[in-house]
Amino acid sequence: MGIDAARYEAEQLADRIRRALVAPFRLSDYEIGVDCAIGIAHGEDAVDDVEELIRNAQFAVKAAKSGTQVESYHTDAFTIARDQFAMETALRRAIEQSQLRLAFQPICDLASGEIVAFEALARWRDLQGVDQDPSKFIPVAEESGLIVPLGRWAMEEAARTLVWLDESCGGDCGMRMAVNLSAIQIQRDDIAAVVEGSLIRHGLKGERFTLELTESAIVSDPDRTARAMHALRSLGTVLAMDDFGTGYSNLAYLQQLPIDILKIDRSFVTEMLADRDKIAIVRAILSLAQALGMKTTAEGVETNELAQTLAALGCTYGQGYLYARPLEASDALALVRRLRAQRRSA
Repeated sequence: MGIDAARYEAEQLADRIRRALVAPFRLSDYEIGVDCAIGIAHGEDAVDDVEELIRNAQFAVKAAKSGTQVESYHTDAFTIARDQFAMETALRRAIEQSQLRLAFQPICDLASGEIVAFEALARWRDLQGVDQDPSKFIPVAEESGLIVPLGRWAMEEAARTLVWLDESCGGDCGMRMAVNLSAIQIQRDDIAAVVEGSLIRHGLKGERFTLELTESAIVSDPDRTARAMHALRSLGTVLAMDDFGTGYSNLAYLQQLPIDILKIDRSFVTEMLADRDKIAIVRAILSLAQALGMKTTAEGVETNELAQTLAALGCTYGQGYLYARPLEASDALALVRRLRAQRRSA
């Protein structure tokens, strides 16, 4: 039998096993369902190291547990796992030694054209001076559980920075701060107590913060998330659903949960002027938000024409490179001071 035929037969056998196991069966008066994940490792010949084949199969079954159900081992899997472990180790050290920082991206009120808030975004420059990509280290943080201490640090640092902006401006700087919350944080941490602690330590009101949750946070554990959201709302914070439209949330959640803002994902916004389907989706989200009494934020705003169109459609806020890329804290302060000076002159 050729290699390709053998691989195909193994995959077909694994699929038959999976379907047989996941079918519910009766035990006394109960119906039992079993989740099943299968990993496959292929040997080239009879002299292959059995222990290595087993280890490769273990790598494959770990990947299968992420949702693919049946997964074959890929030759680069060990390299990927090693790199992720190395990043996890370095990230753990970076959190412990306060090597991370926040960058701040402005959020604009589309009706008035004024900057009203900053979204706090985690940034990490490693000991070699290399800026690590958040799209790579944030998933590692979530998978390893490091997102919990990382999230605590981000909330504390955002509060500290907001106080610094206020003090530097001689009073309330007029800005709110948006902080992202991970589904893992909500599942594993007492997130309301974390936020309340930061507010108390820094003498800030909850209304100065917008806390952003993704749809996955709601879908993964709706009851716990609902309790956490109501507790956060009781602190006076504003709650936003991030990347709306890219997940699978039940629309009933939008009515039942204390959500104040829907953030429209950039994948719908950036090219919407040239794509009728995308502008239809944006219109539908804006109509839904209006019907539920929610505000909206469009991500990925890069041109004045796009900002004006969104404003005309009734979108509340805009965020994107039109206003600024994520700023260092000193640049955010300079922007706030410039805006305040412009308002006084006007």
